[in-house]
Amino acid sequence: MKGVDTIARIRREFFNRGRAIKDIVRDLHVSRNTVRKVVRSGATAFAYEREVQPLPKLGPWRDDLDRMLTTNAGRSARERLTLIRIYEALRGLGYEGGYDAVRRYAKTWKRERASVTAQAFVPLSFAPGEAYQFDWSHEIVLIGGTTVTVKVAHVRLCHSRMLFVRAYPRESQEMVFDAHDRAFAFFQGTCQRGIYDNMKTAVETIFVGRERAYNRRFLQMCSHYLVDPVACTPASGWEKGQVENQVGLVRERFFTPRVRVKSYEELNALLLDGVIAYAKAHPHPEERERTVWERFEAERTALVPYAGRFDGFHAVTASVSTTCLVRFDNNRYSVAASAIGRPVEVRAYAERVEIRQDGRVVAEHERAFGRDQTVFDPWHYVPVLARKPGALRNGAPFKDWVLPPALDRVRRKLAGSAGGDRQMVEILTAVLADGLPAVEAACAEALREGVHSADVVLNILARQREPTPPVTILTPESLRLRHEPVADCARYDSLRSPP
Repeated sequence: MKGVDTIARIRREFFNRGRAIKDIVRDLHVSRNTVRKVVRSGATAFAYEREVQPLPKLGPWRDDLDRMLTTNAGRSARERLTLIRIYEALRGLGYEGGYDAVRRYAKTWKRERASVTAQAFVPLSFAPGEAYQFDWSHEIVLIGGTTVTVKVAHVRLCHSRMLFVRAYPRESQEMVFDAHDRAFAFFQGTCQRGIYDNMKTAVETIFVGRERAYNRRFLQMCSHYLVDPVACTPASGWEKGQVENQVGLVRERFFTPRVRVKSYEELNALLLDGVIAYAKAHPHPEERERTVWERFEAERTALVPYAGRFDGFHAVTASVSTTCLVRFDNNRYSVAASAIGRPVEVRAYAERVEIRQDGRVVAEHERAFGRDQTVFDPWHYVPVLARKPGALRNGAPFKDWVLPPALDRVRRKLAGSAGGDRQMVEILTAVLADGLPAVEAACAEALREGVHSADVVLNILARQREPTPPVTILTPESLRLRHEPVADCARYDSLRSPP
């Protein structure tokens, strides 16, 4: 088919200059039919599309090739085969044609499939403070020189497009609670509705339509913040398209190239700074003259006021071993020795673990996220040392135990003397009654006097204690004296026997 420049010349020669068709044919070297088609149709360009594509060699193998292409399209991007691999597999079945025919057919197949599966959407609009969207993503970072896959919580205000992101080691329920609290504290409020996918930490059962059975603790969190939760249709990410797009934006801007940090605290500080800088520098998609941050500042007045921190923990019941340890999340945590023999409740927060028994806190530790780690608090084992003072020297909880300076000096001095372990246990036991500051001060005073025995330290503690106030006895009125006695020593002379 002739190009647009040839068609333009034919049109100018015929309409402007009035030349005959036979003259145009002779000068431009085109056929009469071509000139007639250009003149009569009035078109300025023509395209040729073959109605039937002959497949002399590929035709018998179309069904096999369709099956291979369909199977390959269903694989993940990481496992998807290239067309060369598909061509080689087809050759293995007996196909004798070339790769170019397979490539052209695959291109047509993909275009036809895209036209069938393409979907149209309706743009959404949200009022200020109406809704936010929540989602998770997985990102790869270097923390302390180790490659780690972190779980990033994403929160996005639907009206102002303000975003909030925070990284965690897990996607567990306590992390969901912490992410919401930190986001709402940053926004200084929350929205009336929260839009989620059907994550297991929030939704327990999916019914027909929009009805869901939400997790009890998740509903408590929503009630605390006055949020009405809404779950999307399964496999329908476009229902929370804003936060889905945010995942790609955050990955491109904040995690590419790969981030290198020393801890999660440093990573989250970088993410928060990056979020604020992005919001202040980029225009709002609907109001180009205002930034996302300016639109967010205006939306703050419409948010539901921040209700304060929700006690977001995940609770499980556990037993206490004879070594004062509780197992939780593949790690072990020490508890007070008095908790042995009865079950305890482990309350897992995003960054710490709190262990309770009968409403009383018997342990609190920074949370460990590895496997088979043991987290000790040596003070939990001090009552046990009173019965087994020899364990002070080789006990696992007391290895690398960092004590206050004076107490540590007394420990080192007693370590080389006979009965030193027992004396040190007596001093440590006094901490449970008098407190660590008082015992540290007593040890410092004893060292200034050049002594370090337990008797001296305990004596100093006893002198430092406030004396017990005397007991006031109320005398009944019937026993009160009406006449105050007068001292008269001569009365003793009357008791003497006569000479």
